[in-house]
Parts: sequence; structure tokens; C-alpha cells
Amino acid sequence: MNIKAWLNAARLRTLPLSVSGIIVGSGLAAALDKWDGLIFTLAMFTTIGFQVVSNFANDLGDSQKGTDNEKRVGPKRTIQAGHISPLSMKRGIVITSFLSGLSAIYLIFISSKNLNSQSLFFFLILAGLCILAAITYTVGKNAYGYRGLGDIMVFIFFGLVSVLGVFRLYGLSFEWLTLFPAITIGLWSTAVLNLNNLRDIENDRLSKKNTMIVKLGYEKGKKYHAFLIVGGAVLWWTTVYLLAKLSMNPYLFLSLIPSVFLLIHLKKVFFTMDPAKLDGELKKVALLTFFSALLFSLTLNY
Repeated sequence: MNIKAWLNAARLRTLPLSVSGIIVGSGLAAALDKWDGLIFTLAMFTTIGFQVVSNFANDLGDSQKGTDNEKRVGPKRTIQAGHISPLSMKRGIVITSFLSGLSAIYLIFISSKNLNSQSLFFFLILAGLCILAAITYTVGKNAYGYRGLGDIMVFIFFGLVSVLGVFRLYGLSFEWLTLFPAITIGLWSTAVLNLNNLRDIENDRLSKKNTMIVKLGYEKGKKYHAFLIVGGAVLWWTTVYLLAKLSMNPYLFLSLIPSVFLLIHLKKVFFTMDPAKLDGELKKVALLTFFSALLFSLTLNY
């Protein structure tokens, strides 16, 4: 087995972004004296598993639909490069779906002491939906990523489900203030997808992958990107200010530092005329989101 090819297919650079919501939700729970190391660890493993399933499925789906071709701007995919066969990738998707599903079930079992029967049933259904959403983004005749629905799904699963879901697993009920950081992580995660779609706009258009950017166009897509970045930043700053004031914790303001660099990133996006030159910005936004989440949780519980 080609380990390097499978690691490339897993797209390790996408994993920090995928766990940002778990870090924020867990940090909020810890601030309310509800920290549980096992729940946190299992939530991290489960989320990473879902992301790897999505990455494998994306490799397969875009290959089947011809979107991964010689005109594609980003890193060459493993099926496209001939490093992994479509059959092997299908098996990889089945195995990672099974393992991430087991992790999700164990996570729900460990959290059952904090949940009522309705919540247990809800989280079991949610785990199944997460795996289904990970696969059907690009795989299948009705892949939602090809109909411009990828953005809303990323916002829901990376932001709302990730932050609010793990917060509930710790045994905490909904708090309105948790909604702000959940929306922020959702918006910034969507911004990473949006950059990917801005970069690939020409090839996606030719491949009939009707992303939000293909529908909007490149220039309007930049304005949409500004909405995602700035909207997330405003809610993030509001959250930090309110929590710092409530807890009398000035260290929380350190978690605003990465968002300043996000605004610098936004300036670069607006001055970039060649979509291909946006490739390097994906990693920046993903890591800045991750470090925002990490600093927020650490300083909140300092």
C-alpha cells in the first residue's frame, strides 16, 4: 500500500480547520466547568474521520465527473495522478466511514450520561448525516457540491454542528452567546471553500460544477468572500469583547490577533486578478481560523 498516496488523499492540511469548531465548543464548555478529556479526544477523532471521508470522496467524485483534469489549478489528486485506483478509493471511503461511525457511536455512548433519550437519538441521526454529507458532496448523480450547495453545508457542519453539537455533548443546554462563535467558524470555514472555488472557477465552469462562485462570477465572488471574512470577524470580536467583559479576562483579546491577518488576506484577494494565484491563501485562512479557535479556548480558560 502506498502510504504517501493515502496521506495525500487525506489532505492533512484540511484537518486543522475541521477541528476548529470542536476546540471552540470544548473551550466554552470548559469555561463552565464541564471539561471532559475523553469527550474532547473522541470528538476530535470523529471530526477528523468525517473530514478524511469527505476528502477521499471528493477525490473519487471529481475524478468520476472529469473535474480533476490537466486544467485543474490546485495540487494533483491521487486518482487523477494514478496513485490510487477508483476501486481502492471506494474501499478507503467504506473503511474510513465505518471507523468514523464507530468513533461517533462511542463518543455518543460516553456522552450519554449528559444526554436525554431524545438527544441520544438526535446525535445518532446526526452522525449518519455527517457521513452522508461527507460522501455526497461530489459523489453521485445529485452531488450537492455540483449544485452550489457546498457553502451552506460547510457552514452548517463545520460551524453550527461542530461548536453547538460538542457543547451539548458536555451536558450543557443551548446558550445564545455560543451561537456567535459557531457562526464565525462556519463563515470562515466557508471562506476556505470559497477560495477553493474562486481558484478553480474556470475549470469548474467547463466541468459543469456549478459552485456558488460559478453562479456569482469571479468579481462578485470576491465580494461574497469579504462578507464571509468580515461577517465572521465582527461576530468574533463581539464574542471576545462580551466574554472578556463578563469574565474580567483581558487575555481573551489575544485571540483577536489571527483575525487581523484575515483582513490583510482579504486585501490580497481583492487585488488578485488571476484565480490561480489564490491557491496559497487557502492554507492561510484555514490556519488562521484554527489558531483563532485555539487562542480563544486557551485564553478563555486561563
